[in-house]
This record gives sequence, C-alpha cells and structure tokens, in this order.
Amino acid sequence: MSELPEAGGSGVSCVPGAPSWVSLLARDPADARRFYGDLLGWGFECVEERWGTYAYAVAGGLRVAGVGALPEEWGGAPAWTVFFGTEDIEAGVQRVREHLGTVGIGPVDFAAGRVAVAVDPDNAVFGLWEGKPGPVQALRLPGAPAWMELSTDAFAAALFYGGVLDWAAQDRDRLDVTWEHERVVLRADGRRIAALATAERDPSVAPERPAWHVYFAVDDAATAAERATELGGTLVEAATGTPYGEVARLCDPQGAQFFLISSH
Repeated sequence: MSELPEAGGSGVSCVPGAPSWVSLLARDPADARRFYGDLLGWGFECVEERWGTYAYAVAGGLRVAGVGALPEEWGGAPAWTVFFGTEDIEAGVQRVREHLGTVGIGPVDFAAGRVAVAVDPDNAVFGLWEGKPGPVQALRLPGAPAWMELSTDAFAAALFYGGVLDWAAQDRDRLDVTWEHERVVLRADGRRIAALATAERDPSVAPERPAWHVYFAVDDAATAAERATELGGTLVEAATGTPYGEVARLCDPQGAQFFLISSH
C-alpha cells in the first residue's frame, strides 16, 4: 500500500494493539515454502521449535512472515493467522475471556517471544504475540504483508478487539482507530494497517466463517495472481480496484486463503 513506510531496521518494535506478525500453518510446509517463495520472492530462515521446524520468510533482508507445520492432532485446515502485538500476553489472554472470546492455545514460549491463539465471539481466529517479531506495520516492500482485514460485524468486532487489545489506552500517536470507507481502520505509526469491515450478506448463499485475511504487497495484483495459478494456486476473485489498491483473492495449493494487493 502506498501509505506504508519504507522497510525499517530489524530493531523496530511492534505497535501494541496492532497486527505485528502473520503465520501460516500448512500440512506440507516445504511445499508451502516453495509456492510462496516462488510467488513472493521469499527466502527462508529455518529454526527448530517445540512443534518442529518453523521457517521465517525473508524479503528485503527482513523477516516478514512465518511458515510452520499444522499438527495432525489439531485438525482444521491450513490457514494464515494474524497476531497482534501485546506488552503483557497474560493480561491479553484474560481480556479475551472477559470479552467472551475463547483461548485455544497458550500462552506458550516461542523463539521470538510468547504467543497465544484465540477465537473471537464471531469465530474468527487471531493471535497475540508478546515479543519482537518483524513488525508488519513497518514494511513497504514486495512480498511483505501490507494489509489485514476482518469481514464481520465491524462495530461488534471493534468492541471486542478494542477491549482485548486495550486500544483506548494506547498512545494515539502510535495507534489510532478511525472510520473510513465503511470500515473501522487501524493506523499504526500513522499508516493504515488493518480494518474491520461489515460483511455483506447474501441470503441465497451460506455465509463464510469470519476470518482475518492477509494481503501481501506485489507490484501488480493481476500479474501476480496469474503467476499464483501457474504455481498451483486457485484464483477465487480476480483483481479488482478497492479504496486501498487493486486486490486479488486466492487460495494456495493446500487451501489457505490469501490476498494480493498492488503496492503502487
């Protein structure tokens, strides 16, 4: 997105309450690394974690995302998860429960900090991360996550996430919440990074389960979407214009949904 700043140094800390990391759990992590590496130009740094090998995707010399194995005992389908930065994950987990969310995993120790995975009252999965991941809001380069969006009841979701992430207590110069383009929009350090949008309902079609969607920056969404299909991905919605740039919706070869957004 045009408003994201240039990539900063690895020492830039996350903005508490804002998205700070994205991670994919795949049935075949090696195949996932091949697909996204070819599509987004990622290199990988692999480390051993308690659940096995975890790969940090690297673009422009910075860690921009993670890829790990989906444990068989967990069930479920491969998917991207958005993690929000927190300075106190224990307090964050408690607030999830107080606001009628469900904590599924954690908090547990991870190489870069402590993580927890939860479900909001509308069944959208999200994570909390206490530590210093490569902050997504500090990136502006091809292959990096450039936007996160949850399609749900925007106002109900804003009450939940605002309470869990303590938005009202954050420094407004670092994290601000506004209403624009029919969305509740989060700005981190003055740049748009995420939004809560009210889902359009078609009574003739079964509604999708709400989910946080990850948008990766590319030079041209239509061209990159065509490349994704050549690599075995599936085009769900062709590239189309939005208030935030041209966007294409896809699934990777293992079924995880993601979006591509033109960075200019």
